[in-house]
Amino acid sequence: MIEISPGIVTIIMLGGILIGVFTGYPLAIVIGGVGLIVGFLLLGPSVADLMYARIYSLIHNYVLLALPLFVFMGVMLERSGMAARLYDVLYLWLGGFRGGLAIVTIIMGTIIAACVGVIGASVTMLTLVALPSMIKRGYSKSLATASCCAGGSLGTLIPPSIMLVIYGPMAGISVGKLFMGAIFPGLILSGLYCSYIAIRSFFQPEIAPAVPLEERNVPFIIKTRMLATSMVPPAFIILSVLGAIFMGIAPPTEAAAVGALAATLLAVVYRQFSWQVLKETAMQTLWITSMIMLIGATCSAFVGVFLGVGCGGVVEGFILAAPGGKWGAFGMIMFIIFILGFFIDWMAILFILVPIVAPTAVSLGFNPLWFGMMIIVNFQMAYMTPPFAWPMFYVRGVAPPELGITISDIIRGVVPFVFLIMIGLGLCIAFPQIILWLPGKMIR
Repeated sequence: MIEISPGIVTIIMLGGILIGVFTGYPLAIVIGGVGLIVGFLLLGPSVADLMYARIYSLIHNYVLLALPLFVFMGVMLERSGMAARLYDVLYLWLGGFRGGLAIVTIIMGTIIAACVGVIGASVTMLTLVALPSMIKRGYSKSLATASCCAGGSLGTLIPPSIMLVIYGPMAGISVGKLFMGAIFPGLILSGLYCSYIAIRSFFQPEIAPAVPLEERNVPFIIKTRMLATSMVPPAFIILSVLGAIFMGIAPPTEAAAVGALAATLLAVVYRQFSWQVLKETAMQTLWITSMIMLIGATCSAFVGVFLGVGCGGVVEGFILAAPGGKWGAFGMIMFIIFILGFFIDWMAILFILVPIVAPTAVSLGFNPLWFGMMIIVNFQMAYMTPPFAWPMFYVRGVAPPELGITISDIIRGVVPFVFLIMIGLGLCIAFPQIILWLPGKMIR
């Protein structure tokens, strides 16, 4: 075994991940490989027992049973046709305003986020349904694609978010409380996005023109009836999951099962259900869940080695040494997460960083629930900062080729939304009850 100071080991392990990611190898192999090699050199053969114990503990976590159920719910809703019906109705109501279709896209993303929780499904639905309509009517490619990215990314913040399901067990926080705490921050970001689009469209009408009257000339009564009927399915899904958790009827795992059943029933009602759809949904659920659990297992093993060789104390000391007291340390943590979001997938950051910084937050005197939600909101920026900006890749990959969408179009469009997330983050810092009020009202 080799004797190396924990500070050097910390640099080697974190640097090894960054270098490995840039080589193009799968993230799980990189993280697991770094942990195994460094652990074997420093701890000897006993590292196998340490890594096995960490992986065993993760895969037997009861709360994580909600993960495949929420993924199934999201994928099934993607195939139900709910998004297209909702867009058609909101199009009639808001299409007459400048920037109305982009605002509709954000509102749709907000509603879908409360039903899906899987970013791939959210962004894909918005891109397929809303993007062609906006481009066809003269919208700026940057604004149109950024609206799909920003609206779809809300699926990782607004419950039932897969990210919240993963974060809870990692930090030892109730997933139900995380769900409730995420609602208002998600709505605030949605409101900021819509306000930005409306203000910019007012001053630059050429980038988001209003839809001609003849395309939306539908009687008010008919529009109202269409709106009421189109809002019933998402309300049904939201009440099935979040309502059961808030009222104390069911914990997140059981509520996820109810949501999966509700999504299946919705597909049946819309006549989109078939055995082929069920098979494809199950296979996609298996693929997504396996990917998350593989990354989670290797990250958990990595963290076990990282903490076992004393690197956790190095990171904690580095954070606590930041100037400005506890708020300086908090700013350091937020900055580290923001920078890592440029280079590493959110799952790796979550699985690696949370077990290390969560105890530090408690020692600094921060409310664990509030601190956790600040990290989750911060991850919204990671979703829209390349090169690891998955929404951009989804939009670019799903957008019809005839639209001529490029990555540069998307990057130009999302930059203002990153600053809007910073504003939302600042509001949650200034007014912590935005996060803490609703969880305090939950029925236990």
